[in-house]
Amino acid sequence: MKLDNETNDMLTNLSLRGMKDNLNKVINLAEKKNLSYLNFLNQLLKSEIDDRIRRRLQRNFSAAHFPSEKRIENFTVNLVKGISKLDISNLNDLSWIDRNENILFLGPPGVGKTHLAISLGYLAVENGYTVCFERVTNLMKLLRTSLTQRSSEFRIKKLTNVNLLIIDEIGYTQIDKREANLFFNLVSEVYEKSSIVLTSNKSFEDWAEMLGDPIMTTALLDRLLHHSKVFNLEGNSFRLQKS
Repeated sequence: MKLDNETNDMLTNLSLRGMKDNLNKVINLAEKKNLSYLNFLNQLLKSEIDDRIRRRLQRNFSAAHFPSEKRIENFTVNLVKGISKLDISNLNDLSWIDRNENILFLGPPGVGKTHLAISLGYLAVENGYTVCFERVTNLMKLLRTSLTQRSSEFRIKKLTNVNLLIIDEIGYTQIDKREANLFFNLVSEVYEKSSIVLTSNKSFEDWAEMLGDPIMTTALLDRLLHHSKVFNLEGNSFRLQKS
C-alpha cells in the first residue's frame, strides 16, 4: 500500500519518521492478523518509539567519539592481574555511573586499560547513558583552543554534560602547567556530577612530575579518587604477544 500525499505530509510535519517508514508494514500486519484498531495503533506507536531509540543511539555513539568498538566479553581477564571476573561483573552493572563514581585503570602499556574503558563506554551508551571519549593529547588541544575556537568550546561543554567522561592515556605525553590547570578545572567541573573513567601508565606518585604542580596535582587526585575504584593492572602486553 502506497502512502497518499496527505498522510505522508502529516507524518513528515509531525516528525513521525518511524511511523512513516513502517506504516505499510503495520497495515499489512493488521490485515493479515486482523488486528483491532487499538492493537494497530499500538504497533504503529511502537514502530515510532523503536525508531527514535535507534536514532538516539546513533547520535550518542557518534557524539562519544570512540576510536574503535571494544566489547568486555573480548577482554581476557585471566591474563591480567589486578581485576577479576567479579570486578568485571560489578562494572557491567553500571550503577557506579548513577552514583557519579570514577573508575581508574592504571598499568603498563598493552594490558587492556583502553579496551576496558571503551567497553564500559559502549555498554553505557547502549543502556541510555551519554558518553564522551577523549585521548588526553586531543583533550589538551581542545582545552587550549576552547577560548578561541567555537568547535573546541562546544566539545568541552559536551564533555562536562555527559553521564560518563572517558579520558585515555594520561602519562604518555608531557602536560605543561597551563594545560594541567585547564585539566584540573575540567575535572572540578564534572566532580560529583558525572563519572570519569581514566586510564594511565603512570602511578599516582609520578603525577606531580607529569603535571608540574604538586599542590594542584594533590587537589586533582583528591577529586578523582573520591568516590572511585582503582584497578592496578599487571601483565604482559597483549599487542606484543600477538606480534
